[in-house]
Amino acid sequence: MLQIFTLDELEDAALLLRRGGVLAYPTEAVYGLGCDPRDRAAFDRIFALKQRPATQGVLLIAADFEQVRRYIDFDKVPSTVLADVRASWPGPNTWIFPRSAAVPEWVAGAHAGIALRVTAHEPAAALCRAFGGALVSTSANPHGEAPAKDAQAVRDYFGAALDGVLDAPLGAQDRPSTIRDALTGAIIRA
Repeated sequence: MLQIFTLDELEDAALLLRRGGVLAYPTEAVYGLGCDPRDRAAFDRIFALKQRPATQGVLLIAADFEQVRRYIDFDKVPSTVLADVRASWPGPNTWIFPRSAAVPEWVAGAHAGIALRVTAHEPAAALCRAFGGALVSTSANPHGEAPAKDAQAVRDYFGAALDGVLDAPLGAQDRPSTIRDALTGAIIRA
């Protein structure tokens, strides 16, 4: 049964995630599908919902740098690069880092790195704080369809196949976050 949560029910939404659920939640520009990145079964459900190849990987969204720290291989990241990235956070900037051994293989897909974002969007950040860590974040839509921009569109796409929806406002961005390679600065997605 699909559960609808409000911002006053963040603890309940976080509990759903800790219990292996898949939750749709608002981000800076679109709704995302999320789960505990360490939970392979929940992760596989996201890819089944999206009808997307698991080799594509996903990004992780967090409330603060401490929630993503464990996923970065700091031996491969110059301190100047890290300082530049941290200066862009929190914000709608996703950076691909060399990944540490803490990144589950299924999260990275066929990629050598891990895409991370510390969000400034308060509903998403509050969800990460309530959960106690970074969450999987991939657009809430079947592969090839437009990303959902509200809770009703999420329900229309996935219905009861989804465990929950955090019904809260999107951020002010008009499109999903820019994705850059942290080491080179190359734009992967504008």
